[in-house]
Amino acid sequence: MKQYLLSIYQPDGDPPPPEVLEPVIRKLDALNEEMRTAGAWVFAAALHPPSTATVLRAKDGDVLMTDGPYTEGKEHLGGFTVIQAPDLDAALGWGGRLAEAVGLPIEVRPFR
Repeated sequence: MKQYLLSIYQPDGDPPPPEVLEPVIRKLDALNEEMRTAGAWVFAAALHPPSTATVLRAKDGDVLMTDGPYTEGKEHLGGFTVIQAPDLDAALGWGGRLAEAVGLPIEVRPFR
């Protein structure tokens, strides 16, 4: 089976308050368990805010380091799930379920 990256994009800024976030986390936990049971779930993780990122660039034999995200924008990669699925349609189905659970945009991309 192919593996797919389901990227979760969230708006910049403070996380939602607990009364908003807790039901989302419960839905996400239930979906992750459903993916595990179906044999689709491989790995998932949430990320710290983009302000914690360090970008490394190789240039002229040196590696330059800069603080902050690689790109500036109004949204950032907040987390991801790696799944395995028989085809893109199945991966898109899981991605759609993830979008419903978290209420955020999900990018589905196959691994090479």
